Amino acid sequence: MSDLMKVSSNPHVRSRVTTAGIMQAVVIALLPAAGFGIYNFGMDALILIAVTVAAAVFTEYAYEKLMGKKVTIGDFSAVVTGLLLALNLPSTVPWWMGVIGAVFAILVVKMVFGGLGQNFMNPALAARCFLLISFTSMMTDFETDVYTGATPLAVLREGGAADLLDMVIGRTAGTIGETSMIAIAAGACLLLLLGIIDLRIPGSYILSFLAFLILFGGHGADPVYLTAQLAGGGLMLGAFFMATDYVTRPISKKGQYVFGILLGMLTGIFRVFGPSAEGVSYAIIIGNLLVPLIDKATRPKAFGIKGGKSHE
Repeated sequence: MSDLMKVSSNPHVRSRVTTAGIMQAVVIALLPAAGFGIYNFGMDALILIAVTVAAAVFTEYAYEKLMGKKVTIGDFSAVVTGLLLALNLPSTVPWWMGVIGAVFAILVVKMVFGGLGQNFMNPALAARCFLLISFTSMMTDFETDVYTGATPLAVLREGGAADLLDMVIGRTAGTIGETSMIAIAAGACLLLLLGIIDLRIPGSYILSFLAFLILFGGHGADPVYLTAQLAGGGLMLGAFFMATDYVTRPISKKGQYVFGILLGMLTGIFRVFGPSAEGVSYAIIIGNLLVPLIDKATRPKAFGIKGGKSHE
């Protein structure tokens, strides 16, 4: 009986789910997009992915060694950051840009703020935006031996028509991991089946984006145009793999819906009214910065609290 009366400190419920397990699942889910990117763009894509991932892991290891901290590269979070960054880069950029982006993502955005769980924005997207601002011409050059001319989104923006089947399959110009809607969807389904993510953020993101396009895109509810907008650019990759980041998304369910709707509206504004045909990266980064406000506005009231005052 005395054993039953023992009370230990919380938490009392433990889960077998670990950070390393979650990150490994994300890496596996990204493999279809990465594999198709390598098939689509060749050895340049493979080298850039390998170098960027290696640079991210080494930067985290070196920083923690120099600072006398526990080495945490075994949690695979640096691998995920490096892989996501590489998939958001054109295969045409030189390998050293992947290294610069990886160092910025890990050192500046992640480790300086305390490491995993403390960063205030998605490290991979922050690094992509940093590279886009610093090396604009190279980051927007998608011409390869196979693909020449503008990306499908740029063609749509100019009033042209893009091959919808090629966009869904991924036989188009773009960044390494964003072109194949099918490959991204396959990885997203795996994360959904494993319970790593749910549809609150990506679902509200995509639906609000479509609603914005119907109202302001100039094509009404044209299914071909709407599908092309979903398949083109980084929307699918961003919605399922970066907007759902545990650290930089809102905590409450209501806040996650608000977050997803905000991202959809911002992406629509950037694509329809902005100077560029894309806008996913900036939309998610701005959304990350607003997460504290969203959490504050959508935080559930504690039991016994009404109108901000407690009642005894």
